Amino acid sequence: MSDQIPGILPSSLLRFRPEGIYCVPGDFYIDPWLPVKRAVITHGHSDHARWGMGHYLCHILSVPVLKIRLGEEISVQGMAYGETIDINGVKVSLHPAGHIIGSAQVRMEYKGRVAVASGDYKVQDDGLSTPIEIVRCHEFVTESTFALPIYNWTPVAQQQEQMRNWVLQNREKGKISVFVGYALGKAQRIMRALEGLGTLKVHYAIARLNQAYAMAGVALPEYEVLDVETEKPLAEDIVIVPPALVDSNLLRKIPNRAEAICSGWMQVRGARRWRAADAGFAISDHADWQGLLDVIKGTGAEQVYVTHGQTAVFEKYLNEIGIQAAAVTTKFGEEETPGTPATDH
Repeated sequence: MSDQIPGILPSSLLRFRPEGIYCVPGDFYIDPWLPVKRAVITHGHSDHARWGMGHYLCHILSVPVLKIRLGEEISVQGMAYGETIDINGVKVSLHPAGHIIGSAQVRMEYKGRVAVASGDYKVQDDGLSTPIEIVRCHEFVTESTFALPIYNWTPVAQQQEQMRNWVLQNREKGKISVFVGYALGKAQRIMRALEGLGTLKVHYAIARLNQAYAMAGVALPEYEVLDVETEKPLAEDIVIVPPALVDSNLLRKIPNRAEAICSGWMQVRGARRWRAADAGFAISDHADWQGLLDVIKGTGAEQVYVTHGQTAVFEKYLNEIGIQAAAVTTKFGEEETPGTPATDH
């Protein structure tokens, strides 16, 4: 990867290096994918927070997530939203991204110029993540996971109602409802949506990350850890597993199950047939088309860098509406494939 990205401003605070997004005057990286001395992390998903950095800086609510995922021995510093620290003359602060617990946009200010690296973000308030704050800046790094007009999320309350109705319909048929959702962020939203409908039984990978919510003081519904070897789920149970468990022997041990995929890709009807799932709910921790546009316009940025997702399409559209944009290649969301909801969407 080269520093010389077509369209990048000479005055830019950022460069896109083989190690990751680099703040030039601050001499640090944002969400680097190769080992570096100093890393500022936007959130705890594995494509943004990787092992091997000399020192991690993140939001205080992301500290437990990083320690659970990367090891207790890592060197990590947490800071609050809006708190400012100086790194080699660059004023660095973190601001809510609305993506998952502790997710943050990284604001960098140097000699009057402001750059913001947003990581992943969403506009919908899911009741678990701190709602997004739009940050004014000169240059803005945006994701583009769902940067197509076909992606339009329904209100959270409507999503929850649809999921609850599906559980009740399955129960009438004697079927056990199994929800598939990413272990960090999505699974906890599913738990909140289905609270009170039955016993929530979650895979241990989800239970492990639920500990990060508990450490952060975020209350989740009561749940049990799924153990199909010693106790088969009952009709009134609701099972929640990560995507890696689809087509697994573990799920085959649950009789009379109905499986639902919870992912933004479910917005497209064809994706609902993924792995022959019984249902699909378009629930995402990323911004939809209008959400992306609203945030980008709200920043007032004179330069936008478009990363992982629909980069070419979104770059072209932004330039057509008068927003200077350049697509950049990153390692974020490298497993993203439309119709394959196996990541954090």
